[in-house]
Amino acid sequence: MASGNNTGLPYGRVWNFSAGPSVLPVSVLEEVQRDLLNYKGTGMSVMEMSHRSKTYDDIIEGAEATLRRVLKVPDNYAVIFLQGGGTGGFAASYLNLFACKAVRDKQRKLGRQLSCDYLVTGSWSKGGLKEAQRLGGRPNVVLDGVRATKTGAVSYHSLPPVSEWKLGKPEETAFVYYCENETIHGVETPSSLVVDAVDPSVPVICDMSSNMLSRPVDIKRFGAIIAGAQKNMGPAGVSLVIVRKDLLERDEAGVEAVRSIPSVLDWLYYASAGSMPHTPPTFAIYVCSLVFKWAEEQGLEALERLRQARSGLVYDMIDAHPEFYRGPVDRYYRSRMNVVFNLPTKELEAQFIAEAAKRSMIQLKGHRSVGGVRISLYNAMPLEGAQVFVEFMKEFYEANRL
Repeated sequence: MASGNNTGLPYGRVWNFSAGPSVLPVSVLEEVQRDLLNYKGTGMSVMEMSHRSKTYDDIIEGAEATLRRVLKVPDNYAVIFLQGGGTGGFAASYLNLFACKAVRDKQRKLGRQLSCDYLVTGSWSKGGLKEAQRLGGRPNVVLDGVRATKTGAVSYHSLPPVSEWKLGKPEETAFVYYCENETIHGVETPSSLVVDAVDPSVPVICDMSSNMLSRPVDIKRFGAIIAGAQKNMGPAGVSLVIVRKDLLERDEAGVEAVRSIPSVLDWLYYASAGSMPHTPPTFAIYVCSLVFKWAEEQGLEALERLRQARSGLVYDMIDAHPEFYRGPVDRYYRSRMNVVFNLPTKELEAQFIAEAAKRSMIQLKGHRSVGGVRISLYNAMPLEGAQVFVEFMKEFYEANRL
């Protein structure tokens, strides 16, 4: 933790650059604080009220309605709040798609099990691939972006050109799966790059956990979008699925497939019950509802400009001193949410992180699997946070350059 606080932020807060759970808008936290003991005159907290009450119905229905407006979700898509996190999403995507009528019809016509395409651009998409393999799928690796860095370490920092992708034949493919923003490796794949490359008959399943609500998204180009809340949407404990309703259709032939889906991962089970077949993560959804309203007030176009401005400041500093701040990710695929870089030595990295903490800038250590430095710049981080960090980068460079 920071030793001392000179940020000027309210409530003695620090500059929290955590990759998740992440910083939340102060205005949202203030509203949560006001409502914590007595929600809107009910005499109880949201954490205490029945999820079957009219008051909570208004909260969860309002959350969905706001999100639909913000993202312009078409009527032929279901919005589901559930639990299970990213790993649950890996399994749920595979199991639900192979239970849907359209995929099973295609499979019967082919006469054998369909494959599923995976773009491996970092640890999270690799996790999705491994889960499909574990469940008995026939995944086809469209691309694997792993390669050696200049320092010899193996990492993800680019994608091969589309001409080198190994997409399966549409008639033999159930779905295409990719993670749009890899929080560990700092790789962000433009959605248009993927959806433009995939045959329209094949649904695209996208994990948008760490860049949801940071820019406008053309929902209708996706079969399903999955996202954990704890980056841009709210606290940990709730996940979001936006899925085209035809992909929830099932027939008698799919009974056995459905039996293999645990209820807690069954999208149709949740969609049919308004996300409440049983007790949902009530408090987390309530906080998400406030963040959705905050995002609506900001506007996604403004949030996109802000994400470009924040990350641009940091990348400009990296580019100005590439021999000192070593950013491994190719420019076109640089994440606007999670900026990763290395310094010339591990000792300098440790010193950088320690000195930043003394200035109330915390959670800068890179993921344990890759090391280095990582600064996460989610929606609630004001531009001033990036400016303060870049000023520190300048001073640290001047004091320690080789």
